[in-house]
Amino acid sequence: MKKALLAGAALSFVMTGSAWADITIATAGPMTGQYASFGAQMKAGAEQAVADINAAGGVNGEQLVLEVGDDACDPKQAVAVANQFAGQGVAFVAGHFCSGSSIPASSVYAEEGIIQITPASTNPKFTDERPGDGVFRVCGRDDQQGEVAGNFLVENFGDKKVAFVHDKTAYGKGLADATKAAYEAAGGTSALYEAYTAGEKDYTALVSKLKQEGIGVLYVGGYHTEAGLMARQMREQGMDTVLVSGDALVTDEYWAITGDAGEGTLMTFSPDPRKNEVAKPVVEALEAAGKTTEGYALYTYAAIQTWAKAANDAGSVEYDAVVKALNEGTFDTVLGELSFDEKGDVTLPGYVFYEWKDGQYDYLEQ
Repeated sequence: MKKALLAGAALSFVMTGSAWADITIATAGPMTGQYASFGAQMKAGAEQAVADINAAGGVNGEQLVLEVGDDACDPKQAVAVANQFAGQGVAFVAGHFCSGSSIPASSVYAEEGIIQITPASTNPKFTDERPGDGVFRVCGRDDQQGEVAGNFLVENFGDKKVAFVHDKTAYGKGLADATKAAYEAAGGTSALYEAYTAGEKDYTALVSKLKQEGIGVLYVGGYHTEAGLMARQMREQGMDTVLVSGDALVTDEYWAITGDAGEGTLMTFSPDPRKNEVAKPVVEALEAAGKTTEGYALYTYAAIQTWAKAANDAGSVEYDAVVKALNEGTFDTVLGELSFDEKGDVTLPGYVFYEWKDGQYDYLEQ
């Protein structure tokens, strides 16, 4: 494996174990910044997975040690993290979270012979244009998510004006575009399509425009912070517009931003793995440790679980051997039984709708 240079000073890197580990693996995501709640989900899942695997004897008789990289959902920082992992001799990475980070980082991992399984990056380009055979995901894709959402909008809000907005990121724009395309293919006519700037606090101008246009449903391609502010500011202007979005709203921070204004928000996400019987011991262990079980905690656990099972099947952590095992195997995980197709996409049940209600999200009753 080639040694890679640290790409810039933007790197924030956290070590969670000895550098003299038998086998070093890693997770990477937004451990800091406005999306840090998702980084916390990933870190919790990764730490529990490593603890459980080590308690069961490790991988091929060797113990795992986890490195945690912080990319803050910034593409340049993600590349820096990937290069640092390469320099550390990491065999596998469960990451990243944002598609805009996973996609550029995947080129580093492919070049350096590091297997990458993202628990959360949904942009189709991640696997459609993957730079090597060792790139996989255990989550769904935006085109799958968009098809479910677009059809749902036509079927349930046929009498409403629907607007689509996005935050210009690989994830947000990709999701909004996929949903809009599916909506229009199913017979809907979008009333508005606009971009907004992530990180802003005041969306009054956008909200006023939505009110003037008589928008009944706002589809947001983006993250919970901005969506939450829009929901709150719409209510402040006396609007009863329904906010609909994707899997980036699966964090309690959304309700912390919106309060009661978040009531009735709808979002797509994969079937809740916390309800799987096989995930019960992991959920209980995380809860006992005071760690989050929401969102992508169990998806990160499953990514590491899958890689470990493949490495055991291969009898090696060597890149080609584990890639072959991943491509050919079927794996029992906290998400259920899974395998990968020829692109590296997971074969699992698709997306369903959830509703925010009384400060929690749960399956939408239909």
